[in-house]
Amino acid sequence: MRVVFVHGACVRDGSWWWHPTAAVLTERGVTSVAPALPSCGEGDRPAGPRGPGLPEDVAAVRAVLTEGDEPTVVVAHSYGGIVAAEAAAGVGTVRRLVLVSSYLPEPGESLSTFGAEPPPPHLDFDPDGGTFGARADLFAETFVHDCPPDLARRALSRLTRQTLAVTGQPVQAAAWHDLPTTYVLCTEDRGTPPAAQREFSRRADEVVEVAAGHHPFLSRPGVVAGIVAGA
Repeated sequence: MRVVFVHGACVRDGSWWWHPTAAVLTERGVTSVAPALPSCGEGDRPAGPRGPGLPEDVAAVRAVLTEGDEPTVVVAHSYGGIVAAEAAAGVGTVRRLVLVSSYLPEPGESLSTFGAEPPPPHLDFDPDGGTFGARADLFAETFVHDCPPDLARRALSRLTRQTLAVTGQPVQAAAWHDLPTTYVLCTEDRGTPPAAQREFSRRADEVVEVAAGHHPFLSRPGVVAGIVAGA
């Protein structure tokens, strides 16, 4: 089995975010990979009004999913669930989705479908520049408050601006309709409130609650690895 991890919004270097959990899985003989998301500037085009968006993210993840014939579990975090919903659709090697503080969109729904009004204060939107990002001054207390200080500092250095258009671009398919889906509900999450996650998770087959913040694969890697390996 291999794991394909799809990172969330406004960050880069997916393999870094995943590395504590990946190390535990490696000890169990499970390989993993974390595709780069072009809309986060992880490619040859910068984020912005003419930058790459959801279609490019879907294509990047789907390219990795269709490599080889090894059974695969897709672990998608936050915005990554929007990408995975379309990217994993119809890929025969994918056996399960694991969604961490994430979304299960129907075709035609987008990230903004699940957003709150007004926009949360920990995000910064720049319509003129065509990007959005996490506010650095609020990042630690909102997203990594339960992580070791060194990890929290390293996480902060991996924030990036993302193409704003991804928030409104709808998915074209919903892989969770056809795949067993586990939802990891983070009960200490200050970025995506647990009450909202409970609503999102109603579409999943299984819900596992973890006492962690928005990034349990950093703060509780052993727990997340256990959930993934069990899947």
